[in-house]
Amino acid sequence: MPIISTAGLARTFQTKRGPVEAVRGIDLTVRPGEIVGFLGPNGAGKTTTLRMLTTLLPPTGGAATVAGHDLATDPAGVRRVSGYVAQSGGVDPQITVREELITQGRLYRLTKSQAVERAEELARDLDLTELLDRKCAALSGGQRRRLDIAMALTHRPMVLFLDEPTTGLDPASRADLWKLVRRLRDEHGTTIFLTTHYLDEADALADRIVVVDQGLVVADGTPSALKLKYGGSIDATLQDTFLAITGRGPSPADTTPVAV
Repeated sequence: MPIISTAGLARTFQTKRGPVEAVRGIDLTVRPGEIVGFLGPNGAGKTTTLRMLTTLLPPTGGAATVAGHDLATDPAGVRRVSGYVAQSGGVDPQITVREELITQGRLYRLTKSQAVERAEELARDLDLTELLDRKCAALSGGQRRRLDIAMALTHRPMVLFLDEPTTGLDPASRADLWKLVRRLRDEHGTTIFLTTHYLDEADALADRIVVVDQGLVVADGTPSALKLKYGGSIDATLQDTFLAITGRGPSPADTTPVAV
C-alpha cells in the first residue's frame, strides 16, 4: 500500500488577472521508506504541492492520502503522521535549542517530562546535545537546519516533507544533512519527500525522482532510468537529463502565487 497517493491533485489561485493553475493534476504514488526527489523548474508547483500534502493549503481539485489519511476528510490524521520542514524554517532566535524542542513537544501534547525526554533524544539523534543551551540565534545554518528537522520529528512521523532543506548551506553542512536523511530512512523507516534545486543532491539521495512542469508530472523513475531514457545514457548527468525533460534549468524557489 502506498504511503502517499494522489489522483488529479490540483490547486488554482484566484488573482486580479484571473485564475492561475499552479498545480493542474498531480498523479503519483510513494512507497513506504522511499526517498523521493520532487523536482521542477521555477513555478512548476513543487512548494504548492507540498503545502497541499501537509494540509497547509486546501486543494481545489483531485484527492490525496498520506498513510491512509484522506487530505480532505481527515487533515488531522495527515498531520499526525507527517513532519514538514519549510524552506525558511521556523525557530525562535531568542530561546535556546532545549526550550524550542520542549515547546514543540508540548505543542504535540506531550507532558512536560515527556517533552524533556523527547528533546534530549532528538538532540542525541541529530547531534544537537552540545547545543541544547545555546540560543537559536547563535546557531550556524547547518545547525539551525538540523534543529528544524528535529522539531519536525518530535511526534515520530511516518513521512517527512523537506522543502529545499540545504539551500544556503556550505558543502560540509549539506553533506551532513544528506547523511541525516539517509539515516532517518535506514534506521527509522521514515519516508522522505523532498524538493531541491541541487540536482547533485537529488542524484545522490533519491531512490526515485518525480519531475513536474507546469503543474503536471512529466517524468517519474529512478535517477538511472531517467538518465537512460531522456539523457541517452546511464552516464548522463542529471542536469542534462533534467534539461532534456523540461527544456529549462532548476530554480532555487517556487514562485507560484500564495493564497491571500
